Amino acid sequence: MDRESGRRIVVAGGGSWGTALGHMLAARGHRVTLLVRSAAVATHVSARHENPSYLRGMPLHPTLDATTDMTALRTADIIVLSVPCQHLRGWLAAALPHVRPGTVVVNTAKGLEEETLARCSELVGAIWPETRYAMLSGPSFAAEVVAGKATAVVLACMDEALGAELRAVFSSPSFRCYSSTDVIGVELGGALKNVMAIAAGVCDGLGMGANTRAALMTRGIAELSRLGAACGARPLTFMGLSGVGDLMLTCTGDLSRNRQVGVRLGRGESLPDIVASLGMVAEGVRTAAAAWKLSRRLDVEAPIIEAMHDVLHGRRTVRRALEDLMGRELKEE
Repeated sequence: MDRESGRRIVVAGGGSWGTALGHMLAARGHRVTLLVRSAAVATHVSARHENPSYLRGMPLHPTLDATTDMTALRTADIIVLSVPCQHLRGWLAAALPHVRPGTVVVNTAKGLEEETLARCSELVGAIWPETRYAMLSGPSFAAEVVAGKATAVVLACMDEALGAELRAVFSSPSFRCYSSTDVIGVELGGALKNVMAIAAGVCDGLGMGANTRAALMTRGIAELSRLGAACGARPLTFMGLSGVGDLMLTCTGDLSRNRQVGVRLGRGESLPDIVASLGMVAEGVRTAAAAWKLSRRLDVEAPIIEAMHDVLHGRRTVRRALEDLMGRELKEE
């Protein structure tokens, strides 16, 4: 076991991504506990090495433990947050009594809080002010990580030395982790690309071709970069793994929940029916509203985000949204 192994890590959240990271980190040699809501899931993970609710049929590392007891957080060197963004504030408040000052927090949730437009780093900073924060993002389907397929992500931390340390902790032979100090850019890339993935899915659901998808993705990156720069991010960050990399995956991959939402909208299904049948979170649905509000607050042109906000709130049909985007005033790229 090398010097980066053997950390005490608690992964908060037993969904697909939390489970996949817990498996990967346990296989890396760390002492990992998955903190979940369901006692039945916790027992199944610990005893049978499988998550019965997510990634069913995929064997998990035998040393991965699971619990529902928040006191597990008290001994953690690193807390990995895999709690959906819209539920994060409440979860952080409930867990606060069990979090030691100085604990390292690695967030993986991608989104903006709909009511406040806060990024996850701002939520953690406000509720757990004595912790050290990093953000893990990038093109990574959970099932492929568990299957050991080569994956590359980025870990953003304002403390460059801590970022380099975490980069080594989270890397494995099949999971390559780069580091960055642009926390704002990495967070916004991960959040906003989900809105673009819904838009790409809508185009596919309408039967549009590869030309349409390529145009949507390219203009989507331009939109992400504009809005990110207005928030203080480095535009170049959006050309990396948390921007264009994650965008490519979620706009084209069949495992993308956000793309699935868009495809089904394009085929004429109602949003409530789609959300009810998914069985897991598609963050882009809530992020679209927050991103639209953010673009208006900062006076940033974001036509794709605005179109998806209107579609998701019943203000425009999917075909009208596409026509409006194509009919916008002609200008230089």
